[in-house]
Amino acid sequence: MSEGTFTITISKKGPYKVEGTYRMVDNSGQPIPTPDGKPFFLYRCGHSNNKPFCDGTHNRTDWDPELAG
Repeated sequence: MSEGTFTITISKKGPYKVEGTYRMVDNSGQPIPTPDGKPFFLYRCGHSNNKPFCDGTHNRTDWDPELAG
């Protein structure tokens, strides 16, 4: 596996923003398609209908970002 360079930015009240060169896999090692060369957002509220990606549900639910880590 080649090494990539990436940045993960944790928003105060929303998702994790992932930018750079990366490869994402599921718990069995299968690749998860991501947008080539474009940033994407990972949910952390626990409510997304498009897991592991953020779909904006955190804006419509009552969740505490401090508890989500």
